[in-house]
Amino acid sequence: MTITTAPIDNGVNVEALLGARAAFAETPEIAQFQWRSSVTWENGTHSRSEVESFYGFADEQVHHTSFTLDADHPLQFAAQDNGPTPVEYVLVGLGSCLTAGVAAVAQQREIQLHSVKATLSADMDLHGILGADPEVRNGFSGVKVDYEIQADASEAEIQAIVAQSQKRSAVFDIVTNPTDVTVTVV
Repeated sequence: MTITTAPIDNGVNVEALLGARAAFAETPEIAQFQWRSSVTWENGTHSRSEVESFYGFADEQVHHTSFTLDADHPLQFAAQDNGPTPVEYVLVGLGSCLTAGVAAVAQQREIQLHSVKATLSADMDLHGILGADPEVRNGFSGVKVDYEIQADASEAEIQAIVAQSQKRSAVFDIVTNPTDVTVTVV
């Protein structure tokens, strides 16, 4: 009896990622990237963001399409609810980055994923952003990420995949470490 195993396919081209890592080691300057978005105020608290190009691999790059994202505040804040709030986009970015990492790490470790769902929640006291209490932070006081992962792997292997994803996540780093931000009017 011959037993064949199907190749692991989580939809991540690990060879390309490892090839990029090797190219970055040989030519470090091509690893310098600049991510961009432009945000235009629409009305009230509604804004529209566009993402279409970035700099990387020592040249200007363009996405295959321009992405448009709306942000607003909910009706409960006397707004029009034209899109997620900016803080919800932070959660989307964090969850998306960590989840992409889970898929990439699982692929590299030859672990077949069947389903991955991250549920994120963040606590915030609005006294801060409303200026009602100067002692209250404007941002999140904490963020929680809960994963439900079905995979051909042990619980320990799944925990290791999530830990490695967290270790390599750009957005996790941005959220958990101070980042210099310069704001100017031109």
